[in-house]
Amino acid sequence: MKIEPTTNSPTPKQPIPKRTIQHEQVENRSQGREFPQEKGIEPELGYYDPIVYVVTERENGWTLKTLLHNRLGVSRKLTSRLKMTERGITLNGERVYISVHVRAGDLVELRMEREISDDILPEEMPLDILYEDRDLLIVNKAAGVIVHPTQGHYTGTLANGVVWHWRDRGEQVRFRPVHRLDRETSGVLAIAKNPYVHQHISEQMIAGTVDKTYRAIVHGCPQPESGRIEGPIDRDPENPHVRIVTPGGYAAATRYRTLERYDAQRASLVELELESGRTHQIRVHMTHAGCPLIGDTMYKYTSADPLSEPQLLQAQLLDTWIDRQALHAFRLSFVHPGTRERMTFEAPFPPDLEELERRLNSGQSAETDAQSLKKEM
Repeated sequence: MKIEPTTNSPTPKQPIPKRTIQHEQVENRSQGREFPQEKGIEPELGYYDPIVYVVTERENGWTLKTLLHNRLGVSRKLTSRLKMTERGITLNGERVYISVHVRAGDLVELRMEREISDDILPEEMPLDILYEDRDLLIVNKAAGVIVHPTQGHYTGTLANGVVWHWRDRGEQVRFRPVHRLDRETSGVLAIAKNPYVHQHISEQMIAGTVDKTYRAIVHGCPQPESGRIEGPIDRDPENPHVRIVTPGGYAAATRYRTLERYDAQRASLVELELESGRTHQIRVHMTHAGCPLIGDTMYKYTSADPLSEPQLLQAQLLDTWIDRQALHAFRLSFVHPGTRERMTFEAPFPPDLEELERRLNSGQSAETDAQSLKKEM
């Protein structure tokens, strides 16, 4: 594993507002696209709201296929799906072959058939919704909640609550998370409401233009205080549920910077950005760097680490100050496939992480507790 320092000095932690949503206009790849409401176009029964595009002078004479792929960014897979749909692709209201040539001013409409997650049971539950429009749902996921039903966990997941939310609103939408968060990780999560939006954000993730920023409270103080951790990750051959840094693993890199140090507790608040998206990446990289997340029961200090007995006992007591790994998906930023604006969503620390911060800042000493416990033993 390689840890490289960065030239940026640590940035002091700034107060986090309850919710932050930022918009930034970016180069408009789909400058002729308009919203259906602006054209007086109503969604048809059984279809999502149509994607509407007015052909510009620059595109005059293009084939419809070229327009779909190069201007609207519709994948070949989705194009094939639209072609098989009765009203999937229309030009000036008429169903056409994608080999036809378009003229400036032509109206192109794409309609995707509505779907539902009929394998997910609707279940009413509180949702912390940061943002929602016809294309996207952005939520602040609570710790302890699984994103999608799995074997043995068919209810109580985020998917169950979102499906109930949409049904309650009269929306027929399939649950499509753009990315995942571990069960015990809280924070910002994006859910696409149609295949086109899911495809576009997924492509941004592959291209590395989606910014995902996490905040974690870790044992120790990373050295250097800001840097880049590069270390391939794969399954532990002795425990397939655990990931390790290993030369034969999949490439992974994490950038980090220290926001605050709690010297009395040998702990730090760090901000992290992922350059890749391996399972448990932050937890694995920080543990390998000698700074496991406080509260993490899978990746933690052991007797094999270079710690004195009091230091190890202190770390074990710090782990009892929170009931899960101290990791939060703080910020998510990407280009909205519909508006072509870069949007940034932020979520504050939940109560359990705020309480952990308070205890670390209060001067309460886990070392004193550790010494007392050692005497009792």
